[in-house]
Amino acid sequence: MKEKTVRIGFLGIAHMHSVSYASNLLRMGGVEVVGMWDRSPSLAADWSRRVSVRRYDDAEQLLDAGLDAVVVCSENALHRSLVELAAGRVGAILCEKPIATTLADAQAILDRCAATGTRLQIAFPVRFAPSIVELKRRLDADELGEIFAVSCTNHGSMPGGWFVDPELAGGGAVIDHTVHVIDLLRWFWRVEVTEVYAEIGYSLLHPGLGIDDAGLLSFVLSNGVYGSLDTSWSRPSSYPVWGDVKIEIVGERGVIYVDALHQYITVASNATGKTQWVSYGSDIDRGLMIDFVEMVRSGRAPSITGEDGLAALAVALAAYESARSGQPVTLHR
Repeated sequence: MKEKTVRIGFLGIAHMHSVSYASNLLRMGGVEVVGMWDRSPSLAADWSRRVSVRRYDDAEQLLDAGLDAVVVCSENALHRSLVELAAGRVGAILCEKPIATTLADAQAILDRCAATGTRLQIAFPVRFAPSIVELKRRLDADELGEIFAVSCTNHGSMPGGWFVDPELAGGGAVIDHTVHVIDLLRWFWRVEVTEVYAEIGYSLLHPGLGIDDAGLLSFVLSNGVYGSLDTSWSRPSSYPVWGDVKIEIVGERGVIYVDALHQYITVASNATGKTQWVSYGSDIDRGLMIDFVEMVRSGRAPSITGEDGLAALAVALAAYESARSGQPVTLHR
């Protein structure tokens, strides 16, 4: 028996991952990318041509096109309005990270999806990196014994555009890069961050930027593990925007170090003025899309929930609060 085609639309495509998500969906059997909408006509027109997906001039028209699911890849501050627009009209929503820019908006997203019976998944693709999957397997097997500490980085170059607009992004490097790593740590051990202390630099690495471009978080997990996370946009403009996710875990039986996304050849070109990582390995965005489509098709619960998105956001916002006050912030007792 032939599987039902899953019909997916894109609401907002401003986030850089939207092209990769759409490209992966277009290569999958039994999936139709029905169309896309974005609040910027020029951005929408360019994106539509680039990935060969129909452009809708009105979000309502797209939602009336008989969709099974939507992918929300707008600017962070617009996530709530677009999720609320789609909830109840489609069965499932994949929302780009961070889930929102405030805890109130994040909770409103969860409440709306719960009230309408809409399944909400958050886009944390690093969970699908083979090295991270293997690390999770080893931790579940208790290979390190008692865990003492974890040291993490999520570096990149300054992305520019709306990512450096405080109103649209909700913050800079700290909100951009904290949520990925905190989601992984919560997933590894099914724990929460209980306390966070942060030092954050504004225009420290990029004079005149006007937003945080450097952050160092120290935190405690509910299993007693101590951790640190460097979230800075500390790489030069010629460096890839993202991908420097590294985790080192110290336990009683040894140490595991993971460079989560290192399946690439580094190509530096004077002609383009940009270093590129040419991947030869697994595509984490494809893993996320496969998981999302399977969730839509099977009717199962999301593997990465709205609650996961809210918890990761809470840590990033607590880091900003800590930096303002100069004191540690308690999240869970």
